Amino acid sequence: MENASKFRPDPKLRLMDQVRQVLRYHHYAYRTEQTYCDWIMRYIRYHGSKIHPKNVGKREIEAFLSHLAVDQRVAASTQRQALNAIVFLYKNVLDIPVNEKLEPVRAKRYARPPIVMSQGEVQAVLGHMQGLHLLMAKLLYGGGLRLMECVRLRVRDLDFDRKLIYIRAAKGGKDRTSLFPESIHALMKSQVEAVQKLHQQDLADGYGAVYLPGALARKYPNAATSFGWQYVFPSKNLSTDPRSGNTRRHHVLESGLQKAVKAAVTKAGLTKPVGCHTFRHSFATHLLENGVNIRVVQELMGHADVKTTEIYTHVMEKDISVVRSPLDGLE
Repeated sequence: MENASKFRPDPKLRLMDQVRQVLRYHHYAYRTEQTYCDWIMRYIRYHGSKIHPKNVGKREIEAFLSHLAVDQRVAASTQRQALNAIVFLYKNVLDIPVNEKLEPVRAKRYARPPIVMSQGEVQAVLGHMQGLHLLMAKLLYGGGLRLMECVRLRVRDLDFDRKLIYIRAAKGGKDRTSLFPESIHALMKSQVEAVQKLHQQDLADGYGAVYLPGALARKYPNAATSFGWQYVFPSKNLSTDPRSGNTRRHHVLESGLQKAVKAAVTKAGLTKPVGCHTFRHSFATHLLENGVNIRVVQELMGHADVKTTEIYTHVMEKDISVVRSPLDGLE
């Protein structure tokens, strides 16, 4: 029954077009679509573009994944991403389940502690930022947001009264709430007002629609043009959606904030490798240092397992001045 109801791509399409068709049927994010297609193409090229994937199997998959680990020296997470893309190809597109357990050479996992800034370093970096990039960086640190969670924020996700930010369909497709720092409420209200004016102008020009995830556009036909669904940080220019062909105003590119953070870190004189995600690490660590219960931090970070949150306990500043040396106990 499961196979009978399974979505099957159009066999008249080329293989990669079939892959995109199935990815879009299952509502995969456009970024995931690009990543999966890239890995599948790399897999095909590795075994020779004249060999169709349906004619190779377990041994060839293991060879490619082992090549990534041994020759390319990719991280374990990268190897896992490649595996997910290839399994998707066989299971969902070619309808060839990979039943046998795959046993490639595994990429090494390194348990590295997260890079964390002190509060003084955070202040120094923020001091060299300005405008929208400063506001976005404060959201990363003040709410523990991931880069794309910040970039994809919608107006409806901001709760000024309860001082909460609603983060929708985050990593793993999970929703969560996090802190909305009161110190940036005035700036955020000004930003929302600017977005409203821009949205009204777009509507007057015959545009004003925004991308909606999943089937929301069909379920709520008017939602795409509603103010609440607009991005908090919209792009300056309209653009054409590569999948639907519709002209819309998307959110800003994340690269702008990444470049602004990198420049601010250099100006602040920090030598540690600090990026946008470092603000999120610092958020969790500083909460724990301030005595916030680790279970609360786990919820704010959206971690499924508290062990993921516990990694921040290894980089917390600890007061060892009250600890007595064992040598003093010999006296």
